[in-house]
Order: sequence, then structure tokens, then C-alpha cells
Amino acid sequence: MAAPIYLIRHGETQWTLTGQHTSHTDVPLTERGEQQARHLGTLLQGLAFDQVLVSPLQRARRTCELAGLGAAARVEPNLREWDYGDYEGLSLWNAVSNEAFELVPRRLSSEAPGNS
Repeated sequence: MAAPIYLIRHGETQWTLTGQHTSHTDVPLTERGEQQARHLGTLLQGLAFDQVLVSPLQRARRTCELAGLGAAARVEPNLREWDYGDYEGLSLWNAVSNEAFELVPRRLSSEAPGNS
């Protein structure tokens, strides 16, 4: 029988609360995020893990540590979140609004006579 794989997301951050896209910005856990991580530790008690891999970002490492998995953890750079580029720090609403405002001038410019 294959061993189960557990995927754990980091606890709450300030940007989680505001709905901001978070990728490479190293936002720490909120107090509630730390409580969530401690609670996770109680849920994982009694489980043994062959490997514990964690993102290099502090929110993931802190969640791992508070859940009681820090001593077994190995930082894996490939677990770092995707780079959101210009969308970093924006909420979905702001990202969509900004994109819409940027598209209008480009579309008008491309539809101008002589442009194809």
C-alpha cells in the first residue's frame, strides 16, 4: 500500500485576510495563523512522516515549526510559491480592475487607423 501524502498550507497572514496575492513577499503569520499552526500540531499527533519538506518562506517554515514538524523539516526551494509579478500584493478585484484599465488604451491604440 502506498504511503499517504499530506499537503499543509501555511496559517493565516495579513494578506490572507485582505485577499492580496502573496507569492515571494515573505509575509509572516498573524497571531491567528500561529494558533492555527499549533492546532494543526494536535491533529497530526501520533503520525510519523518519512519526509517533511517546507517552502523557504517564513510563513511556511513557522507553520511547520509550530505544528511540531520543524525538527524533521527540510527546506525545499521548489516549494516556494509562484511569482505573481505585477499582481503581487493586489487583491483579485484590484488586479482585474487594473488590467481592465490598462487594456482599454491598448485596444483603442491597436484599433486606430493604420494599426493592424
